[in-house]
Amino acid sequence: MKSPLLTATALVAMMSAQAAQATELRLSHQWSTQDIRHNVAQMVADEVATADVDLAIKIFPSKSLFKPREQYKPLSRGQLDMTVFPLSYAGGQRPAFNLTLMPGLVKNHDHAARLFDSPFMDELKAEMAEDDVMVLVNGYLAGGFVGKDKCITKPEDVSGLQTRAAGKSFEQMLVGAGASIASMASSEIYSAMQTGVLDAANTSSSSFVSYRIFEQVSCYTPAGDVALWFLYQPLLMNKSTFDGLNGAQQEALLAAAEKAEAFYLKEAKIQDAASVEVFREAGVEIAEMTPSDFDAWRALAQKTAYKSFVESVPNGQSLLDMALSVE
Repeated sequence: MKSPLLTATALVAMMSAQAAQATELRLSHQWSTQDIRHNVAQMVADEVATADVDLAIKIFPSKSLFKPREQYKPLSRGQLDMTVFPLSYAGGQRPAFNLTLMPGLVKNHDHAARLFDSPFMDELKAEMAEDDVMVLVNGYLAGGFVGKDKCITKPEDVSGLQTRAAGKSFEQMLVGAGASIASMASSEIYSAMQTGVLDAANTSSSSFVSYRIFEQVSCYTPAGDVALWFLYQPLLMNKSTFDGLNGAQQEALLAAAEKAEAFYLKEAKIQDAASVEVFREAGVEIAEMTPSDFDAWRALAQKTAYKSFVESVPNGQSLLDMALSVE
C-alpha cells in the first residue's frame, strides 16, 4: 500500500508535468499543403518547435477550420490564434484594407517589400491593432488573369464576361471594363469554371497552380515585367494571444517570422515564373500583358477603384497618397 506522502508527491509531479506541456496555437488558412502560404505557416511552426520553448502551432489547411473569408473575426475575438489571410477579405469590416488589393498600386515584388516598412503599412497595422490583431509575417503575392475561352490582357477583353476578382477594388475596375462579377474565394474558382459559372478570373500565381486552374482554362496571363495584381497576404496573430506568451516564446515566434518573411519574398518571385511553366505544360496558351495594356488598366482603375476608395473611406485620399508615395 502506497504511503500518503508518496501519493501526494506523485500527484504534484503529475500536475507539474501537465503544466509544463506546450502551449498549442491554432493556425487556419484556406490553401492546400502544397501552397506557398502553407509553407510559410509550416516554416514558422517548425522553427518554433525547434526553439523548444514549450510552444506548438497546429495548422488547419484547406479551409478545414474556418471558411476563407470568415477568419478575421474569430482571429480578432481570440477564437483563432493565427491565420494566413488576404487582408482585403476583411475590407467590409475595415474599408482601409481594400487598399491592399488595389490595381496597379504595387509594381513588383521588391516594391511590395518596401511597402512593408512604410507609413502606409503603419496605418493599416494601427487599424488591425484596434481589432486585437498583429502582423507576424508580411507577404505580397502577384497574380494574373485566366480565361476559359479567350486571353485577358486589356480592359476590353473582359467585356461581357462573368469574372471573379479577389477584392472590391478589382471588382469595381472590372465592372468599369464591362464585366459581370461573381464573388468567391480563390478555392472556389475551379468548380465555378468547371460548371460554367465563370468565364474569367484573377488571383495569385500560387492559387492558380495549387488549385489546378490550368485544367479549366485555355489562356493564362501571368505576372511578368508588369503585374497589375498584387495582394497583401500576411500571417496574422491575435495580439492578446501573443502578449500572453512568455518572453522566450515571443522571441521564438518573432525569429521564426523573420526567417519566414525572407522565404516568402524569395518564393513569391519564383512562383510567378514557375506558374508559367505549369500552365504551358498543361497546354494552356500564355499571353503577355504589355506596358500599354497595364497603363490602360491603371487609367481605368483611377476612374473606378481609386475614385471609389477615396470617396468611401474617411481618410482614403491620405492612405492612397501614402501608398503611392512609396517608390
